[in-house]
Amino acid sequence: MEIGLAADHGGYELKEFLKTYLIGKGHHITDFGAYQLDSKDDYPDFVIPLANAIVKKEVDRGIAVCGSGVGASVVANKVAGVRAALINDHFSAHQGVEDDDLNLLCLGGRVTGNMAAQEFAESFLNARFTGEERHMRRLGKVKALEK
Repeated sequence: MEIGLAADHGGYELKEFLKTYLIGKGHHITDFGAYQLDSKDDYPDFVIPLANAIVKKEVDRGIAVCGSGVGASVVANKVAGVRAALINDHFSAHQGVEDDDLNLLCLGGRVTGNMAAQEFAESFLNARFTGEERHMRRLGKVKALEK
């Protein structure tokens, strides 16, 4: 799977951990930065290019990490076609994909440990959208807001 990763300084270390882990699992990674730890960088500078790549289908799914995961989620959801969520549990990581066609997982680098992040990423990446009528109907209402 083609996975895009992005992080600011608050998520840099967790992004790097996930990159190594996901490459080891056979995924191809496109890294949208940050490429070094810089306490003055801003999460939109990295998350917006990742979100755009998701919409253009240059990557299959994305994972964005900032300090809490909140900022990454907020900015990613400003890009039409992106369905991002801050995830803090295993169930939501897969249920968000299955029911809501989640395409960008957001994590908090200062609040999510490496093993939890690994578990959430696996759950997110292994899940598939069910396409059930009720989910399609709800997703249609969400997409209508983007117009």
